Amino acid sequence: MQLSIVIPFYNEEESLPELISWIQRVVDTHRFSYEIIMVDDGSNDNSWEVVKKLQTQNEHIKGISFQRNYGKSAALNEAFKAALGDYIITMDADLQDSPDEIPELYEMITTGRYDIVSGWKKKRFDNALTKNIPSKLYNYVTGKLSGIQLHDMNCGLKIYRSKVIKSVEVYGEMHRYIPVLAKWAGFKK
Repeated sequence: MQLSIVIPFYNEEESLPELISWIQRVVDTHRFSYEIIMVDDGSNDNSWEVVKKLQTQNEHIKGISFQRNYGKSAALNEAFKAALGDYIITMDADLQDSPDEIPELYEMITTGRYDIVSGWKKKRFDNALTKNIPSKLYNYVTGKLSGIQLHDMNCGLKIYRSKVIKSVEVYGEMHRYIPVLAKWAGFKK
């Protein structure tokens, strides 16, 4: 299987149907073999019911449901354990990561010399004071300390070779540092 598309989410019942439909259009158009691993991080809305309904419409969807909110790192870690694809794509469920980027990410990682390719939210829809400025500061400081220069370390849209994901354990808030952990393990970004 080429792709495991991992989507951790919390209270995203409204965006999930549109996101899955969008992903399905893209992967079907490009004839990727794939699975979609959706991880409900303890939602208290109807997100899990939406996932179960989507599973009846698309056999490629796998679901993992937490009983309570453990955080994005725990959700990603469980999905990474379950992933069967040669390449693992992570994306957020809030529709800020475009599935239209999947073919380009796939091409970059399969034809390049990289083990990780990270997306970049050039246009952000978040609050400038509470999200955008802190994110820029975080990217700058993390880049200086780690030696990894990414435009957007926090972007949820990334693709990894399976061997990268299978070699790192993600916990706490470590999902933010997967590129750093991978570099320390000898992989190339």
